[in-house]
Amino acid sequence: MAIDAGTTSARCILFDRQGTMCAVTQQELHVRYPQDGWVEQDAMEIWTVQLAVCRQVLQKLGIQPEQVAAIGITNQRETTIIWDRHTGKPIAPAIVWQCRRTAAQADALRERGLAEVIQQKTGLIVDAYFSATKIQWILDHVPQARQRAEQGDLLFGTVDSWLVWNLTGGKRHVTDVSNAARTMLFDIHKRQWDEELLQELEIPACMLPEIVPSSGIVGETTSEWFGRPIPLAGIAGDQQAALFGQTCFQPGDAKNTYGTGCFMLMNTGTKPVKSENGLLTTIAWEVDGEVNYALEGSVFVAGAAIQWLRDEMGLLEHASDSEAIARSVSDTAGVYLVPAFTGLGAPYWDPYARGALVGLTRGAGRAHVVRAALESLAYQTADVLQVMEQDAGLPLQSLKVDGGACANDFLMEFQADVVHVPVERPACVETTALGAAYLAGLAVGYWTDREEIRQNCQPERIFQPEMPEEVRQRLLDGWHRAVQCSLGWAAGV
Repeated sequence: MAIDAGTTSARCILFDRQGTMCAVTQQELHVRYPQDGWVEQDAMEIWTVQLAVCRQVLQKLGIQPEQVAAIGITNQRETTIIWDRHTGKPIAPAIVWQCRRTAAQADALRERGLAEVIQQKTGLIVDAYFSATKIQWILDHVPQARQRAEQGDLLFGTVDSWLVWNLTGGKRHVTDVSNAARTMLFDIHKRQWDEELLQELEIPACMLPEIVPSSGIVGETTSEWFGRPIPLAGIAGDQQAALFGQTCFQPGDAKNTYGTGCFMLMNTGTKPVKSENGLLTTIAWEVDGEVNYALEGSVFVAGAAIQWLRDEMGLLEHASDSEAIARSVSDTAGVYLVPAFTGLGAPYWDPYARGALVGLTRGAGRAHVVRAALESLAYQTADVLQVMEQDAGLPLQSLKVDGGACANDFLMEFQADVVHVPVERPACVETTALGAAYLAGLAVGYWTDREEIRQNCQPERIFQPEMPEEVRQRLLDGWHRAVQCSLGWAAGV
């Protein structure tokens, strides 16, 4: 059983030994935006809805709890929950990973000269994205919270910790290394909470969960939830779980998730690699006593560019129409779309960049713009993977893909061409949940080893690069010229 605790929905999926989905249940979660830049959720809703979909998936197939070998959990990362250890009640709404309310606190850490030490220890850049400043904010803004925390009455956890605590009836307060690595409080080299950072942010250590491996039995559910106990045996943050579900087990293996934005992770092996290009160094997982690290980079706007064509520009009726429209022309007629609607991430890191549509001629039409938008996803991915290869010193052998937009064959063909390596699309695109299931199943012997898992992971299709090198280079040169037009546009406005 895989618990997939996302931001906008709670899901539960049952997998068999072949890694085939047997049943799935899903229910939406509410996300609140109480002020500009604030994003929060009701932690009790996260728990009750997640429990409900777990029960529903068993009922759907008439499965008895004793038929479930183990439960694996994967979750939205960085989202911060603080609750009373005696009552189990959250003391404030969960602060979601997207929330920017603590940007000023992140700025203050940089002004105090802590950016370098934080990156050195945690592998992260100082940002409101991570859990540390969110914990600090709740302790500072909820009456008596800091005093209660110092007395040992409050617990902190990301969503995985919150679910485990509830599933075990409050017996286990844990998080795995992949989630701990996203808090900005965890030394990824020593694999422990960092005392210096806890002191700098005035966060009591007694609030923090115990660190456990990503694969290993951490406890069992109480009988009241499913009728009898089920082992909890796997935990990983969503992007790391997808990397595992894609069987990216070797250094240099990489996956790209095409969603609203793109999350790209590359396995760098058993040693962390410091990025010189603004990528994050993070823990991928710990299995059988061995820790694997990863480099992570994100593209801010991917599928959101196609939504923009549909919703704001009216060039598409449905996002799925984009493939046929793009194929109706042989190229973009020299048009490039740089979808820097909220700035550009790696390798440019320019918050003042803005979207640009360049290369227009009188002959450019709707199809050329649609094709240029799809191509922009591939170009941005190519830029991030290029710096990943440089940082890691590892050549990319293939790129494994998942997420909604990977169903677009035109995009996948073009992606293979511009990164000049095969692009592998899996038969099961639910790789995040599958990764959690694999981590749990390995811990209880449901699968014997990673090689057995790899045999399950047969690609549904492999897209081979076919573009001549001179054409590829000309297109990439054009893309980079277009990016230059978008850089710094909003600076000083």
